[in-house]
Parts: sequence; C-alpha cells; structure tokens
Amino acid sequence: MSKGFTLIETLIAIAIFGLLAGALFGLIPALYKINSYAWNQAYAINEARRGVKVMIREIREARTGGDGSYPIEKAEDGEFIFFSDINSDDKVERVRYFLGGISDREETKECVTYVNGGACSVFFSDFYEGTLEQAQIQVSVEGDFGWIKEYSDISVDGFDLGRLCRDNGECNDCPGFWQGTASFDITNQAQDNFLQLTANSSGHVGHYCNWQEPSHSMKVRFILSWTETASSQETEFKKGVIEPVGNPPVYPKDQEKITTLSRYVQNNIDSPQKYVFKYFDINGNEIIEYPARAEETHLMQLFLIINIEPNRDPEDYTLESKVQLRNLKLEAQ
Repeated sequence: MSKGFTLIETLIAIAIFGLLAGALFGLIPALYKINSYAWNQAYAINEARRGVKVMIREIREARTGGDGSYPIEKAEDGEFIFFSDINSDDKVERVRYFLGGISDREETKECVTYVNGGACSVFFSDFYEGTLEQAQIQVSVEGDFGWIKEYSDISVDGFDLGRLCRDNGECNDCPGFWQGTASFDITNQAQDNFLQLTANSSGHVGHYCNWQEPSHSMKVRFILSWTETASSQETEFKKGVIEPVGNPPVYPKDQEKITTLSRYVQNNIDSPQKYVFKYFDINGNEIIEYPARAEETHLMQLFLIINIEPNRDPEDYTLESKVQLRNLKLEAQ
C-alpha cells in the first residue's frame, strides 16, 4: 500500500520549492546584469581598439598640409592635430584626435559700410556650449585704405582692441582682397557668450571701392575662433576631420566633422601617469615642452584606459601602442 504526503510534508515541500524558485528568479537578473556589463565592456574595448588601429595608420602617414603647414599642428597630452591623406584621395586632410569635450571652433561674419568714415558691427551670441578656454578674433578689411590717414579702429563691446592699416603702405586703396589682418585675444570679453565687434573707419575713408559690394568705403571680415570644453563629455575620445577647400587649399575650422571613437575613456590628463599621447624625438628621448613637440616629434606613444563603469570590477583595460611618423623619419635622415 503506497503512502501519500501528509499535509505537513506538503507544506514543507512547497516552502522549499518557493525558496528555491525565489533564489533562482533573484539570481537570473544578477547574472543578466553581470553578462550585460561584461558584453558592454568587451564591446567598448573592441570599439576603442578599432579606433586606435585606424589612428595609428593615419598618424604614421602624416605629411605636409595642402596649405604648406608642417605635418604636426598641435601636440598635447590630450589632443593631437596633424595632416594626412586619410582616405587616399590625393588630398591631405587636417585630422584631430582629442579627449573629452575639448573642441576648436570657428565662425565668420562680415559687415560693410557705404559712407565716408563709416562704421559697421557684427554680433556673436551663444557660440559656445561648454566651458570657454580661449577666444580670439581675426579682423581684415578691404576698401579705401591707401593713405596714412585712412585706417579702421576695432573694438569689442566698447573696448578698444587696436587699429588696422595704421601705417602708410600697410594697406592699399580698393585692393580687391582682404588686407590689414590682425588678431586679438578676447577671452575675457567672450565669457558672457556675447560679443559686439565694431570697425570704425577714419573720416578719410571714402566710398570708391567695388569689390563684392558696389561703392563701399569699408568691408570688414571677423573670424571668431575659440576653444571650449564640455565637461559632460570628458570620457569621450573623438576624431575631427577637415577637408581642404579651394585653391590654394585652406582648412575652415567651422567645417570640421567630429565622430566619437570611444565613450568610456578614463584617462585623466591632469595626471602625468595617465596621458593619451606621449612624444619622442629622433633619438627616443621624451619631449616635454609643448612648442618642441610639434617640431621635433618622430615617435609617438598612445595610451587609452577603457572602462564603462570605473567604480566596479573588472579593472581598467589599457590600450597602448607606439607609432613612427614615416615622413618625418625620412626628413630627419
């Protein structure tokens, strides 16, 4: 005669089953999170590895820019700018690799006046979104500026910056191109994200010129360039490319196309041990001074720390590589 379960045995079995089921269902999400984190970490590492592979190839082939610029434009711990034909189209692009929200931007505006001794202004507002690091304005004029008493005073927000065409012979009457170019640091004035720039010509500047604008006395071009940092993107490693434009070619900074190579880079460029780029001369000595880096670098070391969640295991994954700039090596022999 078979025996069945008693009520007490049944209740105990149900309780044990419930405990096991609860533990199992609690374990599944934990396992899922662990596997999801491991997968995302592996994906971030592979993404960064592919980016580094492309970067090494492009840096190795650095060469003189289409505008005659030296192959290396800028060499810092967290930013490297150089020239290279990255897409084999026989045109040399300006390439920028940089950490975080560090960004070089540029915007151009023009104004014109048609009266003797006239003035004109342009406005820049809300041009940066992060933290402004540096701002500069480059000003050029065209018009009736061939005499010592024909000049233009430049100001920003009512503050005098300087004078263009201030010396006899510096500028010409109606040349048909920009002249008298001068650059001014306006970082302090730009902090409020608003600029009013004014060019005020002397009374002897007459309306006789016809380049681009008929019967004008003065035409002015303002090129605002600035560097900003977006702190919310400080773990992103990015690439910016500018295609050459015109003949002779130029590289307009406002046409830079930026892509993100990795969103989980944990390098801290404020720490000497956690650089992104290191630079070495032809004898293998590390170059510390910034001006010398652009002129003397022949070997670079790349170093990226990848971790999608730096406050949890596993530990940081590091990508490290060295690259020889071939064309510079040939020049040094």
